[in-house]
Amino acid sequence: MEEGFALWANPSSPHAEGRKARAALEDARERIKDALGWQGELIFTSGASEAAALALGRAKMDRYLVSAVEHDCILQAAAGASRLAVGETGALDLAGLEKALAEGPALVAVQHVNSETGNRQNLETIAAMVRAGGGLLLADCAQSAGKMALPPCDLAILSAHKFGGPIGVGALLLRDFALLEPSGGHERGYRRGTENLPGALGMAAALEAAGAPYLDPAVLQPLEELEGYMPLADPTPHIRALAMPYLSATAQVMRFDMAGIAVSQGSACSSGTMKTSRVLEAMGVDAGIAANTIRVSVGWNTTREEVERFAEVWIGLART
Repeated sequence: MEEGFALWANPSSPHAEGRKARAALEDARERIKDALGWQGELIFTSGASEAAALALGRAKMDRYLVSAVEHDCILQAAAGASRLAVGETGALDLAGLEKALAEGPALVAVQHVNSETGNRQNLETIAAMVRAGGGLLLADCAQSAGKMALPPCDLAILSAHKFGGPIGVGALLLRDFALLEPSGGHERGYRRGTENLPGALGMAAALEAAGAPYLDPAVLQPLEELEGYMPLADPTPHIRALAMPYLSATAQVMRFDMAGIAVSQGSACSSGTMKTSRVLEAMGVDAGIAANTIRVSVGWNTTREEVERFAEVWIGLART
């Protein structure tokens, strides 16, 4: 990022400094695609929310389908979209998807890894169904990119700070620019606003250095014995939803904070509201259990000792 600030000029300017900035920006673009193994195109954005708005606002599709457990930025960008139900383990109802696709092609938005529970959707099967129905699959990969391989999809959403990069930069991956209606401006006419060159360089560097964060199941085994785990279709190793008997999520967040441990209630983007999770409600989780559920995640710099400390505090609170 320091290199980007030193180089900075408007990458769209034709003068020498602008051309240097453009070269650095395009280098970052290719490095990110290489690190992700993406063969299509990449549009830089200010983060995942803008990428979602761009995809859902400009895609060349007349119908939109979104899963009921999507991030708020997806639901807000596709306010009129039909909702696809999920089961009690968080897995998308494939029979419901098949029925919806029978009504005609659609852009289908499904989160690769849920930001609250850590459940991973079977996007291989979902992608095959969407393509057979003539539609497009938009995968929200904010919680998975840099941690696991990208799923098969037509468009994907990225957020740099989720894999150790800077805040305020992300990307929309797309199989082909022809999937979107251009809006004019920068990024080959598909996004308005001068590109964040330092952020793009920081994003590329973070992806190249990223290692998959890991919540060791052995460390958290005692929590499962105390009924802390929530049954999921396909849990991932870096996010967990944990329910503590007899102590509300709001109280847990405060107790953990006093112990120097940062956790959240529901999505981190809406946890300040202290409301019961919309995602857990969509999964049919009992209201009492949902009210006692917190979201725990690890990042690129989380240590095993920190996870062990969390487990120790959790068990102490659960047994109080």
